[in-house]
Amino acid sequence: MKILVTTAIFPPDIGGPATYVPTMAGELVKRGHKITVVTLSDRLDHGDRSYNFPVLRIRRGLFKPLRFFLTVLRILREGRSARVLYVNGLFLESVAANFILRKPMVQKIVGDWAWERSTNKGWVKDSFDDFQTRRHGLKVELLKTLRTFYARRAHKMIVASHYFARHVAGWGVPEEKITVISNAVEAPAPSSLTGNESIRVPLSTSFNVVTVSRLVPWKHVDELIEAVAHCEGAGLVIIGDGPERGRLGELVHSHKLANRVYFAGSRNREETFSLMAACDLFVLNSSHETFSHVVLEAMSVGLPVVARAIGPIPDLVRDGENGVLIAREGNGQLSESLRRLIGSPKERERLSYEGQETAKAYGCEVMVGKTEHILSVCAY
Repeated sequence: MKILVTTAIFPPDIGGPATYVPTMAGELVKRGHKITVVTLSDRLDHGDRSYNFPVLRIRRGLFKPLRFFLTVLRILREGRSARVLYVNGLFLESVAANFILRKPMVQKIVGDWAWERSTNKGWVKDSFDDFQTRRHGLKVELLKTLRTFYARRAHKMIVASHYFARHVAGWGVPEEKITVISNAVEAPAPSSLTGNESIRVPLSTSFNVVTVSRLVPWKHVDELIEAVAHCEGAGLVIIGDGPERGRLGELVHSHKLANRVYFAGSRNREETFSLMAACDLFVLNSSHETFSHVVLEAMSVGLPVVARAIGPIPDLVRDGENGVLIAREGNGQLSESLRRLIGSPKERERLSYEGQETAKAYGCEVMVGKTEHILSVCAY
């Protein structure tokens, strides 16, 4: 079966879809399917020969109306011979193209584009949950309308948690169209985590905390920086980039933490895993997640995890068993939890072991098999 996969981010970009799409596409090829990926990209000269499927990149920095038009054309061209469209991003472009293609379309949605964009623009201060039910100004309501428009055009919808499935149903997507398939994590070989001097943590601190995320407001990396500032001798490695980078840099400077905080920027999967493995503790201080792939990745490399008790996170992190949960509002618990774990190597060791056991339960084989089934049912 030929499947056209669309996504807005793909390696070397980081983020859930950038991890998920190459894994899923590669595994589907191994099962005998023919996959083509269409994606946006900052550059077009990436070496994509390592993938067992073609990757067609469209420059992200193009004038947006032109980019939209070219993306629709590319989806039309590649979609003609596809049995099914598997849409992981470029939702509006895919829906527009499919008005002509009229192909079965499966969408995998990992977040609310309307809420993310409105938050990044500073148009709303709502939590994710509050945003779903409140009325807003014209610009925000237009984004909500577009989000609902493309979501309702899916023949089948895949989401990663029951928590998010309830919200998607609230957009008017029939529940019978929605399937929950948890994301998987594939632990890297221990030998791949060491030996590259260029990706060592350039901090002299004896204990290092790491976080991996887009630098956007709801990830609350600023609060993590301030929490680490109150943990004497601790360092912080921040992997990722985004619109908050400048402000976070100023915060580090104002707290005189330049020698204790390392902005690693966007990294590929191998580099990210290696940097994580070189640290002692992982923190996800986000106030919104629909599923957290990176929590499972942190667990898989043996890092104790501290995270906010929001959305589906308590389904992954059981407080005191395989990680530490803090209140969804933060309430100053983060620095307290960090100080306690820094001073408790035995507790970190126990959480590390239990976290690794948790990650093993989220195997790739199950995720791929369930997804393949949905794609096949939709296509035929």
